[in-house]
Amino acid sequence: MSAVAALQPEPAPIIACTISRDVQNFDLLIEDMEEELGETWGDLAFDDALRFFDQPDARTLEFVAVAVDAQDEADLARIAAIVTAARERGIKVILIADRITPAALHQLLKLGAEDFVPYPLPEGALHDAIARLRKPAPPPPAAVPHDPPEVPRPTFKAKGDRDGVVLPVHGLGGGTGATTFAVNLAWELATIQKQDAPRVCLIDLDLQFGSVATYLDLPRRETIFEVLSDTAGLDSDAFVQAMVTFNDKLHVFTAPSDMLPLDFVTAEDIGRIVSMAQANFDYVVIDMPKTIVSWTETVLSAAHVYFAMLELDMRCAQNTLRLVRALKAEDLPHEKLRFALNRAPSFTDLSGKARAKRLAESLSIDLELFLPDGSRQVTQANDHGLPLAESAAKNPLRREIQKLAKSVHDLNKAVEAGRK
Repeated sequence: MSAVAALQPEPAPIIACTISRDVQNFDLLIEDMEEELGETWGDLAFDDALRFFDQPDARTLEFVAVAVDAQDEADLARIAAIVTAARERGIKVILIADRITPAALHQLLKLGAEDFVPYPLPEGALHDAIARLRKPAPPPPAAVPHDPPEVPRPTFKAKGDRDGVVLPVHGLGGGTGATTFAVNLAWELATIQKQDAPRVCLIDLDLQFGSVATYLDLPRRETIFEVLSDTAGLDSDAFVQAMVTFNDKLHVFTAPSDMLPLDFVTAEDIGRIVSMAQANFDYVVIDMPKTIVSWTETVLSAAHVYFAMLELDMRCAQNTLRLVRALKAEDLPHEKLRFALNRAPSFTDLSGKARAKRLAESLSIDLELFLPDGSRQVTQANDHGLPLAESAAKNPLRREIQKLAKSVHDLNKAVEAGRK
C-alpha cells in the first residue's frame, strides 16, 4: 500500500481563489478560472476567507478574485476587511464587479485591490487582468532631494457672508473652448479691481476629463474625492480648505485626481456645493461637463446666467437644438441660457457673419456673445498653465472676455446698490 501511495502525485498547490457570497452567481467566472488555472484554484465564501488566509495552504496564493454584486453592498465592511487582509499578506486582489455603485467600487480599489473586471466578463478580460498582476513591478522612483512645493490654499475664513453670482459654462461640443472661457472669465473677475477685489471661485464639475487644474498648473488634491463622497457632512470651512489658489487671487475647486462617473454625485450633492460656494464667494464660475446629467438641472436653477458655448458648425447647431428642446420639454429655465459663439467671424468677414445670423435664426436663439479666435496664443497659454491676461494680455479673445467680466461686475454692483 505504501508503494502505491508513493506513486500518487501530490496535488498541485492552490495559487488562486475566488471569494464570493455564492460563486454559482458568477458562472462565467468559474469557466474563465478553469481555463486560466486548471485545477490550481479554489473557491471560498466570505465567511471562510479570513480564516483560510491564516492557514498554511494560503502561503502559495498569488491572487484572489473577489466577486461582488449589488446585494453585497450591504456587507461592504466585511468585503473591505477581506481585501485589506489579503493585501497585508501579500496576496493580490482582482475585483469582479456586477452592478455595484461607483462609490463602493472606488472604496474597494482604494483599499488596495490591484484591478477590477466588470461582470459579465468581457472576452479575455480575466486573462488580461491576471497578466497585469504577474507583470514585474517597475523599480521605485529615485528619491526627490527636496520637499515638494506646498499646495497654495485659501487663507480667508469661511463666514457665509456672501451671496455669489453663479455663472456656469457649458460646451455644446468638443473643443468649443468652454474651459478656456471659464478659466479666463474667473481670472478676469478675480482681478477686475486692485482694491477690494471680489472673491471668485472656479469649480470644475467635469469629474472625468476636467482640465481647469491643467490650464492653471494647479495640483489635484485627494481631498476633492473626500468632499464629493460626503457632502452631507461637509461644512463651509472644509469646502474652502479643499480648494487651491492661483496667484493668491483665484480659488479653484479642481476635478478629482481619479476619473469618476458623472453619477458619482447626486443633485443634492451638487446643490450643497453650489450653495456653500455662493455663501462664501462673490462670483462662482462653474465648468460643466458636456454631458447632460441628473444634476445639470440643479446648476441651471442656481445659475444667474448659464453660458452655452458653440461654434459655427452643424454639430453645435444640432446639439443646441437638442438642448433647448430638452429644457423646454422639462419646463426648465431655458431663458437663462446665454449663447456664446466661439471663433466668431471677424468684422470684415461678411460671409461668416451672414452664416452666424442664419444659424441664430434657424435655431430661434440669440447669439449674445461673439468671441474671436485667439489662435495659437490660447493653446500656448493653456499648456503653460496661465490665463491669457498673464501670457497674452493683448489677445483679442482675452480683451473680449475682459469686457464681459467688467459688464458682469458693473451689473452686479448696480443690483447690489439697488438693494441698498
